[in-house]
Amino acid sequence: MTWLGLDIGGANLKVADGRGWARSVPFALWREPAQLGNALSALLRGAPDANRLAVTMTGELCDCFRTKADGVAHILGAVRSVAAGREIAVYFTSGQFAAPDIPSDQPQLAAASNWRALATFACRYTNGRPGILIDIGSTTTDIVPLIDAQPCPRGLNDTERLLAGELIYTGVGRTQICALTPSLPWRAELCPVAAELFATTADAYVLLGALAEDPEAAWTADGRPLTAEFARERLARMVCADATSFSRDDARQAAEFIRNTQIAQLRAALSRVASMLANPCEYVVMSGAGEFLARSVARDTAANGNLVSLSERLGPEVSSCAPAHAVAGTCRRRSSGHEPLSHLRRKSRRLVCSPRRVWRPSCERGCR
Repeated sequence: MTWLGLDIGGANLKVADGRGWARSVPFALWREPAQLGNALSALLRGAPDANRLAVTMTGELCDCFRTKADGVAHILGAVRSVAAGREIAVYFTSGQFAAPDIPSDQPQLAAASNWRALATFACRYTNGRPGILIDIGSTTTDIVPLIDAQPCPRGLNDTERLLAGELIYTGVGRTQICALTPSLPWRAELCPVAAELFATTADAYVLLGALAEDPEAAWTADGRPLTAEFARERLARMVCADATSFSRDDARQAAEFIRNTQIAQLRAALSRVASMLANPCEYVVMSGAGEFLARSVARDTAANGNLVSLSERLGPEVSSCAPAHAVAGTCRRRSSGHEPLSHLRRKSRRLVCSPRRVWRPSCERGCR
């Protein structure tokens, strides 16, 4: 019995087989929702053969959909259209799987579920000790406490998770510079930045060598390739300059400032989550396209220095597609007899804590 995991976001589509193969491709769902089926079909054609699909998502938040329920329905409709007879299992934020017709009644459980799948998977690396998952993607960062080998989040949906500091809308690819910092260094001064989509964090990390150049990229702020030279030109416009007055040294200083600003933001969020643990954090599990940044963010958080890199354990491709890898692997194990998927169709029970620190029994063991 073979599975493929699909993680359908607003800007990227990810697929993994749970065995070590994974792939991520950019797709602007908010611009071309009607093309989602075609994009998924192309993605699946390049994937290993499988007779089942495990689905998780975040793309329902795209503003091409009037409601999240509309987004969930559209995404699952596209998956059905390309399933070609494959069984489909949809991951819920409760940790359960369901047939694709069930989320139509409970769309909030299917919406923004990929963090929970990854957090559950990450628990295998904590040896049952208090830990934290930090997954830095191109757009967002997830920080999830792990207690007694299970996720113990304070929030369930995106809004609750924003309030709890467990979802931070910052990443290493698509985050607009003007959303990250009000100013950038230029010629020994701090210059206010333009409130425009002139550049993103990907430009900073390409200039710093943390992200590889991608001459084929069309998702950048100006649609030009993701190269160091074009990145310099994009950053120049953030201070209303251009390539003739914004040198390579200027660009590097700006990129370093952006990196340090993002590290400080994420360290504060991580410290907030860690402070809610009843016992010191012993493990930090790191994943995502921005795992290189997670190491700088998390280096002082684990009491025993236990930083677990999914890129080192599973490979950088899998780390970048970790939720897809997680749902595929989970379904494969459960359908092999450990926990039949048919048992997971019952109406789910709310398992997490409210964002007002009114802790529920499932979290009282390790949170405060």
